[in-house]
Formats: sequence, structure tokens, C-alpha cells
Amino acid sequence: MDPYFLQIEMLPAMHGDCLWIEYGRGAVARRLLIDGGPIGAYAALQRRMEQLPEGDRLFELMVLTHVDTDHVDGLVRLFAQPRPAWQFDVRDVWFNGWKHLEQQTLGANQGEFFSALIENRLGAGRWNKAFGGDAVVVPEEGPLPRITLKNGPTLTLLSPTRAKLDRMREMWRKTLTRFAPGDLEAAWAALATQKKYLTDKTLLGSTPELDARLLRQALPDRAVPNGASIAFLLEYHGMRLLLLGDAHPGLIVASLKRLLRERGQRRLQVDAVKMAHHGSKSNTSDALLALIESPRFLISSNGAIFGHPDDEAIERIIVRSVVQPPELHFNYRSERTAPWDDDARRSELGYRTCYNPQPDAPMVLRMERTD
Repeated sequence: MDPYFLQIEMLPAMHGDCLWIEYGRGAVARRLLIDGGPIGAYAALQRRMEQLPEGDRLFELMVLTHVDTDHVDGLVRLFAQPRPAWQFDVRDVWFNGWKHLEQQTLGANQGEFFSALIENRLGAGRWNKAFGGDAVVVPEEGPLPRITLKNGPTLTLLSPTRAKLDRMREMWRKTLTRFAPGDLEAAWAALATQKKYLTDKTLLGSTPELDARLLRQALPDRAVPNGASIAFLLEYHGMRLLLLGDAHPGLIVASLKRLLRERGQRRLQVDAVKMAHHGSKSNTSDALLALIESPRFLISSNGAIFGHPDDEAIERIIVRSVVQPPELHFNYRSERTAPWDDDARRSELGYRTCYNPQPDAPMVLRMERTD
């Protein structure tokens, strides 16, 4: 009997995130995509898309965790292709746009662009479908939201809360200058002028001359968008991944405590943790690590722009990890990560390292289990 498998690929997304997850049994695989990386790394996502076999290009779910450009730009570029040219289809897209922020009381320009693309390419019926079209949000009380994908894993939502989305709402409003928040027709028109997202055929079907060179990647937003990040626990036949986006550690700690109370457990056992915010010292805490039993910690960053991962975050993982020695998985060997590949340092501090053997290819972690 073929074993069940759960596989995560960290695509070479420069300083951003682009996570390709597959699960299934034997030759049957289903998939999720989490974030699209910055525009400069879009070629990696395009290559991975092109590797999908004909007739098997359906995604059960795509998630845009939040609107920082190192997460959103690749998805905007992917969705900007004319619908007949798409190399994929998707059942559901999770993303909190302006209309979800307005229900109760994400940069923001890219958030409006992606909102317009979902509406025009897919329709509202596949936007946060698992949540009835409402916001992807953790309620203030009661059980955490749990979504089971078709023939697949269960996703337990850990972030964001309504309070985090309310803060994002105010930043979103202040950031937009070219059109009003939620005006998707205006956003659609503005998107048509953004050359870095367009293919050789323009977004709206006209034929203006396009620049061959992509625009330089803009700096991503700061803490408020991170706080609005979607984060969740993925469980499949006893295998578990903790996928933290850029979420704030305090919120993850609070949600994990709620989950552990529900389950009557002291700690959450997982196979791997995708560390929040590319290994930023501000997103990794003692309280968080104390609630997790994981042998592996995954970090996606080439060290550009913000110099991630921070030494302080790596040191904290090494010292505070419940499972010893922890194994650090880096999808890039960079100036920020190479110093950890040191036998004397490994022996002194007690940790293991795993580096991507092919810098231009995804870094793959595969788990298998026979029930």
C-alpha cells in the first residue's frame, strides 16, 4: 500500500515567500499555493507551474497571507494573465481584501489589484469560499476555524483576528491615493498600467508596447500588514505543518493556547514550522517556541533587503527549541545563512543545518506516513 505524503517546497522567492504544498497518496497529488513572492522571483513560480502535467493543474487552495510586496506581487502577476491563458485552476482563494475589512468596522495598492483580479478572473464565489465569502479571521472566542479540503488536509486558522484587520483597514485607507478603497473598477483600470504585472498581451486585451525590463521591487510594508497575515496549522494523516506567514508571535501564541486547550495538550507536535517573517527576531519568541515540538524550522529568504534571517532568531530557535537538536532548513545559502554551516559552531551550540542543494530550484521537504 502506497504511503500518504505531505510535501512542502520553498520556491526561490528572493527575500519573500512562495510555498508550494502537495499531498496525496501514490501518484495522486493535490496542491496548495501560499503567496507568490516578489515580482523579481516570478520566474521561479512560472517554472514550477510549467512542470504541472497536462490535465492535472488544479489547486485546492491558494492563499495570499497579506499584502506585503514580497508575498503578493507574484500572485498579482500570475492572476494578471488573461483567463484563457491560465495554466491552472483553483477551487478557493483566501485573501482578506477591503470588502472583508469593511464588514466590521491590506502595500494596499497590490491588495486592491489582487481583489480586482479575483473578481474578474474567478468571481466572488471562489473568494474565501470556505468562509462563505466573509473574512478569513479568528473569532474572539470559541473553537478556532477548521477547514477540511477535498480529500485532503485540515487547516486550523491561527491568524488574523478582527483587531488586526481593523488596524490593517486604517493603513489600507491611508496608503491608497489613486482610487477609493474597494473601488475594484478603478483598481482594474489602474492595474492595466502596471507593466511589471503584464504579460506580452496586456491585461485588458489592448496592445501597447511593454517594457522588457521589470520594475524594481518596491519595499514591503511594515508591522501592520504582518499582523493581518493569514497563518494556519495544516494536518494530513498524522503529518503536520505550522505555516506562520508573517504573523505576530503574540497572536500565534494566543491561538495555539486555545487550540491546545481544545485538545487537552500541553504542546503542539508538528513535523516542521515555516518560521514567520523569514526568520525575523521580532516574530520569534520564547513563548511561541515553548508551545511547539518540532524537529525542523524552515526559513525562506536570500538575505536581501532586510537581512533575514536575524542571528537572534536563529539563536533563539537553537536554545529554546523543545526538540533538540533542532534542524534549520535554509532555501538559500547567503551571507546571512552561510555562517551557520560551521562544524565548530554546530558542535558548540547543538543544531543541524540543511541547505538547498540547487539554488535556482525549490527546496523540498517530504514526509510520508502509512496508516
